[in-house]
Amino acid sequence: MLMQAERWRRSGVDVAIATVIETFGSAPRLAGSHLVVEATGRFLGSVSAGCIEGDVIEAALDAICDGAPRMLEFGVADETAWRAGLTCGGRVVARVEKLDDLRLDLLCASNRLIEARRPHAMATPLDEVEAPRLLPPGDPLEREVAASGVIDWRGRRWFVERRDPDPRLIVIGAVHVAQPLASIARIAGFDVIVVDPRAAYATFERFPDVQLDARWPEDALPDIGLDASTAVAVLTHDPKIDDPALRLALASDCFYVGALGSKATHARRCARLVAIGLEARSLERVRAPIGLDIGALSPADIAVAALGEIILARRRKPLRRGSAA
Repeated sequence: MLMQAERWRRSGVDVAIATVIETFGSAPRLAGSHLVVEATGRFLGSVSAGCIEGDVIEAALDAICDGAPRMLEFGVADETAWRAGLTCGGRVVARVEKLDDLRLDLLCASNRLIEARRPHAMATPLDEVEAPRLLPPGDPLEREVAASGVIDWRGRRWFVERRDPDPRLIVIGAVHVAQPLASIARIAGFDVIVVDPRAAYATFERFPDVQLDARWPEDALPDIGLDASTAVAVLTHDPKIDDPALRLALASDCFYVGALGSKATHARRCARLVAIGLEARSLERVRAPIGLDIGALSPADIAVAALGEIILARRRKPLRRGSAA
């Protein structure tokens, strides 16, 4: 949505951005969540589950008119929050500001880094004494926070926002399970690429609106790039396709590597990979059988189980070994 904010502003439309900077309790959106509003009232994103959006949009339109930033707080004690539904102890603090020329330049620089899949951080002084800025890797302020949030630093309050590239799922094998997996992963916000050199499998009829790569994994994956925001799901059961993909995935920083197949199938797979030089310890990263243990049987079931496991891995929570065959 920050890309859309840039496009709107570059087209001459005034824009305001609301950003969640603090939360407490059962607040439904994390710090760093955005709602983007343009001058006619069109908006993208959210700062809650929908319960306070109307008030935030109104504040954003006011900010577009007068140019003044606003700090909005919604909590259990607020009449607005009771009306909106934050009655279970949640608290949300959102900063609303017009996208002026200075902030547009900063947003454009940040968006270019995201397009290059380079994680980074931005810092906004909440006292307005200094200008917002990008934080280079290793900047003292950047090192202070592990996630987006408000900190006190050198006598001032700052909101530091960490931006990561969109999560990406690379599916190896345009098999039956891959079809529902690609669809629901896109709904969940993942960029999806399906890699399969077999032309009969990787067709646009079977995978509408999904990027297809008809190269062998050893050719495709180095070009695509495997970064810390990427998950790899290996699905073909064909060693000529699966094994090179696993070898490259395990040598990368991708946050998840999963492989379809029974325990016996995976044991044979591991033996092959060790025989070509992979360390047995590195194979412990592979989630196999792929997916959470939800009793998955159908391709759609397996897809749901696999995506659930991928999301858990992305949130860096402990995983339970799945049972999808």
